[in-house]
Amino acid sequence: MAVEPLSQKEIEDRLAELPGWALDAGRLTRSYRLASHFAAAALVVHVAQVQEELDHHSELTLGYHTVLLAVNTHSVGGAVTELDFELARRVEDLAPGHGAH
Repeated sequence: MAVEPLSQKEIEDRLAELPGWALDAGRLTRSYRLASHFAAAALVVHVAQVQEELDHHSELTLGYHTVLLAVNTHSVGGAVTELDFELARRVEDLAPGHGAH
């Protein structure tokens, strides 16, 4: 599947549907604060599984009670693509207290 960079307007429109996500330094970013370090670590494992399924990987940082993600598409020069938004939507569905729960 050919992946194309999204325009600034397309990025803004898609971000409006993903509260908490932002564009920072050319990457989609989001931080999650969870109830415990264990919950944060569990989220990281679930996000890693989604990344494997999509064959698309973010920078994923585990903190004390936090998980930070930053993603863009390296194969198109580091631009933001629909693939980045697909990953963001899938992560939202996983995050406790966020997304479709």
